[in-house]
Amino acid sequence: MNPISTPSFSRRGLIAGAAGLLAAAPIPVLAQQAGGSDAPSAVIDVNRARTAPIPIAVPDLGGADGASEQMGRDIAGVISNDLARSGLFRMIDHAAFIQSGASGGTPNLQNWRPTGAQALVTGSVQMLGGGQLRVEFRLWDILPGTQIQGTAYTTTVGNWRRIAHIMADVIYERLLGEKGYFDTRIVYVSATGPRDRRTKRLAIMDQDSENNRMLTDGRWLVLTPRFHPTRDLIAFMSYANNRPRVYLFDLQTGRQTQLGEFPGMTFAPRFAPDGNSLLMAVSNGEGSDIVSVDLHSRASRRLTNSGSIDVSPCYSPDGSQIVFASDRGGDQQIYVMGAGGGGARRISYGNGRYGTPVWSPRGDLIAFTRYAGDTANFAIGVMHPDGSGERILSEGWMVEGPTFAPNGRVLMFWRETRGSGSRGAGFSSRLVSVDITGFNERVAPTPTDASDPAWSPLGG
Repeated sequence: MNPISTPSFSRRGLIAGAAGLLAAAPIPVLAQQAGGSDAPSAVIDVNRARTAPIPIAVPDLGGADGASEQMGRDIAGVISNDLARSGLFRMIDHAAFIQSGASGGTPNLQNWRPTGAQALVTGSVQMLGGGQLRVEFRLWDILPGTQIQGTAYTTTVGNWRRIAHIMADVIYERLLGEKGYFDTRIVYVSATGPRDRRTKRLAIMDQDSENNRMLTDGRWLVLTPRFHPTRDLIAFMSYANNRPRVYLFDLQTGRQTQLGEFPGMTFAPRFAPDGNSLLMAVSNGEGSDIVSVDLHSRASRRLTNSGSIDVSPCYSPDGSQIVFASDRGGDQQIYVMGAGGGGARRISYGNGRYGTPVWSPRGDLIAFTRYAGDTANFAIGVMHPDGSGERILSEGWMVEGPTFAPNGRVLMFWRETRGSGSRGAGFSSRLVSVDITGFNERVAPTPTDASDPAWSPLGG
């Protein structure tokens, strides 16, 4: 086998310093050598995978000792769970396996065809000592009998879950032809206590609901957290000292800093795609304007001055446009304007009021919350940036606050269910994910009630 090169990369946003340097090395891919191309032969269109999920076998990764074998089982379990939750893969039951996954070399793919699997994952785990771990995996296209991916990772033992998520992303991309979203995190608002007196804290977790931890102590109400695109930084609204303001939270140090001094309250923050500035709404008497703040100089620039309530700004992925909600036409609707302000045009014309617009990372869709007064129901939907093609993905008594996964394939939002009693007993709020076509709606478990989710960038 050819030597393995070792280009290194590290994950930003390490939680409490738990994860260390991660090195990835490609293993020679047989299909590439034979065919002279690195294009995977097993790519299946995502639309087809929705109706016929890709059958894939993920046996436990091998190991030379008990600890390595257990780690191999754990890593395979995370990979399987990631792929299964996407709704685009069908995991082959271990009971159907004729043999275990080969830890190295070429497996006998003939033995895997009776399982119905189209793809197979094999690999091995090696404990290196000194708290280090090496994981090798290969992805096989069973029918033609070719290897379409081979990679080895070295990292700290405590970082094993992240390796599994990265491997799942690689599998997702090689088989579906678009980037995955498993090596990501969710920041959200954790809520406890009776509905009329909630304690709300910032919380963060991996996208599969693991590694959940609180970021703030709950002394002050917090809302609408948002990830920075490249730094370990979260913008959010806090009622600290009973002065509603936008703050920045440093994930490495835990330090919180207020973003600027403004006469009115500041809220609904959102970072620019290049990470150098931030949009937010600033109240001005009975209305609010959208303001851009430079994160280095802290200089601010007012982008709207309509005399209305302009809120929830969000840049397009290329930074050239801003979508926002406004009642300037008499009822709250969605508008798009240039990044420098001015020239706002309305794009929402459905039945109801619209809010919380967010641009897809792909640039092709804008997600929103819609409230239809005739039914008293909320809905999460998407439309094209020109307002065409509106479709509703999920409806309910209270659904709100969409956020896109970094690949633009999945949305997360929060749903509140009705309760009873004068203090709201029985009410609960949960995070929910759904495909952009309305397919595969799932609850994302959290240890407390949860709202206001925001998805990190890939690897963030």
